[in-house]
Amino acid sequence: MKCFGCKNTNDKIGILIAQLGTPKSPTAKDLRPYLREFLGDRRVIEKPRILWWLILNLIILVIRPKRSARLYKRIWTSEGSPLLVFTKSLTSKLQNEFKSIDSNIEVSFGMRYGEKKYRIETAIDDLLEKGCKRILLFNMYPQYSATTTASNYDSFFKHLLKRRYVPTVKVVEPYYDHPEYIEALTTMINEEYSKYDKRPQKLVLSYHGIPQEYVVKGDPYCCQCVSTTKALEKKLNFEKDEIIHTFQSRSGRDPWLQPYTDYTIDELPEKGIKDIAVFAPGFPTDCLETLDELGNEASEPFHEAGGETLRLIPCLNDHPRWIEAMKNIILEELGSWLDDKKKLTFASFSCPSKL
Repeated sequence: MKCFGCKNTNDKIGILIAQLGTPKSPTAKDLRPYLREFLGDRRVIEKPRILWWLILNLIILVIRPKRSARLYKRIWTSEGSPLLVFTKSLTSKLQNEFKSIDSNIEVSFGMRYGEKKYRIETAIDDLLEKGCKRILLFNMYPQYSATTTASNYDSFFKHLLKRRYVPTVKVVEPYYDHPEYIEALTTMINEEYSKYDKRPQKLVLSYHGIPQEYVVKGDPYCCQCVSTTKALEKKLNFEKDEIIHTFQSRSGRDPWLQPYTDYTIDELPEKGIKDIAVFAPGFPTDCLETLDELGNEASEPFHEAGGETLRLIPCLNDHPRWIEAMKNIILEELGSWLDDKKKLTFASFSCPSKL
């Protein structure tokens, strides 16, 4: 019996790589809507809404877009934002990897904030249009935080629930201490160290900070960052006191997770530490916070304080070992979806040909 009105008989698996986002261009004009959306997210800023609306619209969005635009210009490439460029590249490489495993796997990426064509919602629509009846969400946040991971969930699930057909969904668990992720980080660090003529005295591991208040409320982010560092310490052939764990990117007057990256780096020359390497394990992809905040803003005061060399180790980006790690983590999460050889499609059923 012919099925009435069912259009898509495909049964594909969709992999959605979810990032934070990036402005369209390094201009105040494009930074303003991006910052309004990002800083207006209740997950990111938990202050009373009326008070925060006034601060955001009457102060921050008047001053910050121009300053942020100048910073973005320092890292912008001819191809665009580094985060977008690397995300496109790793998505393409992952797609090629999965082609050899199952031709019915589609890989796409989506951003929480920014241009509509790159949004998580757009990526969902694209995967559904291609016939994906199962979608696996892979957040590009190894450590869980409500400010990042949960915010992506808000976007992802709210959009799905607007659809007539809601696909089967899985979410990759935070992989902060997953052996594949730790191995990829270790590979990146060791490769960069092998290029140095002189071994740095210290390796500073810098994670994005969050207000201490968020941790008190139950956010596990801090503990998961510490777990990542501990896992790295076991893998790296470093001296016990050679690694320093810090947090960056604080703002406002409230206390954030400590020790602060900038304070820590600025004080090292006084202790005789003048040659350091800096790495950001919590950022799988290079962005403003790594390339500029660590690569530029952290370097100047370090040298002014007497430091000689600050080497910024690139993020995992589209490194082959990270692509392999992502593939293996995803395959592990897919589990029965790939084992099930009797995939059902709508065409397997008989439904009325008449209303």
